Amino acid sequence: MSAIDDLPPLSQVIATHGLSARKSLGQNFLLDLNLTAKIARQAGDLTGCDVLEIGPGPGGLTRGLLAEGARRVLAVEKDARCMAPLAEIAAANPGRLEVTNADALNLDLRGQLTPPIRVVSNLPYNVGTELLVRWLTPPNWPPFWESLTLMFQKEVAQRIIAQPGAKAYGRLAILAQWRADVRIVMELPPEAFTPPPKVHSAVVHIQALSEPRFPADPKILSQVVAKAFNQRRKMLRAALKGLAPDVEDLIVAAGLKPTERAEQVPIEGFCALARHVQAARE
Repeated sequence: MSAIDDLPPLSQVIATHGLSARKSLGQNFLLDLNLTAKIARQAGDLTGCDVLEIGPGPGGLTRGLLAEGARRVLAVEKDARCMAPLAEIAAANPGRLEVTNADALNLDLRGQLTPPIRVVSNLPYNVGTELLVRWLTPPNWPPFWESLTLMFQKEVAQRIIAQPGAKAYGRLAILAQWRADVRIVMELPPEAFTPPPKVHSAVVHIQALSEPRFPADPKILSQVVAKAFNQRRKMLRAALKGLAPDVEDLIVAAGLKPTERAEQVPIEGFCALARHVQAARE
């Protein structure tokens, strides 16, 4: 018996259903249910919340979310082999777990969730960053989610929380920190997983702000940041050439130095530059 519910241990579940992890699906299973419950707790008080989970696999984190009191969990799993063990969890938690066999990249799930909504996932490595960018760049803000508690490769997690001047600072840090509070809340070694990945992992908690830290048009800010970091070793005046007429004057007007590089510019500076670019285009 496991420590968090009356269902079988995950190692037994995997053996019963023949669930060997598939590299093509970015699968690495966490088998320690006390650990999955600890990850669930990093999302805060889940009672009264709907939780979206992407890539539940055999359901270790799913069981943790339910044990921690989630009102309802909507789990999206691409691997049809996992439907049977997830159905067993649903049967043991009537009305609290809904499972969809689909690719999360092809779904809009907002209509199936009732606020407040939290996203908690051990994301498959091969789609994690793409899903995060989508969640951070919705058409309207605040987003449908209240918080994201997500496991990534440690290298990706460090990119999300990086500060100006750091080697990891770039587009992902700006997208996340412009409209949310971000922090690493857990780190996990490779041996915590089956099979062990070649990298360390980390859980990042991202709490949505009610409005951005600094005013800027999201699309223009995204263009400015993407162009600046696409040639991150170049000075701003060279990296941003062609972004707008007299771009060097706009850089100066934003309070930045044309000789600075993208990794030296704080989020506030990029937002100021985005506003000047917008004004120049209008």
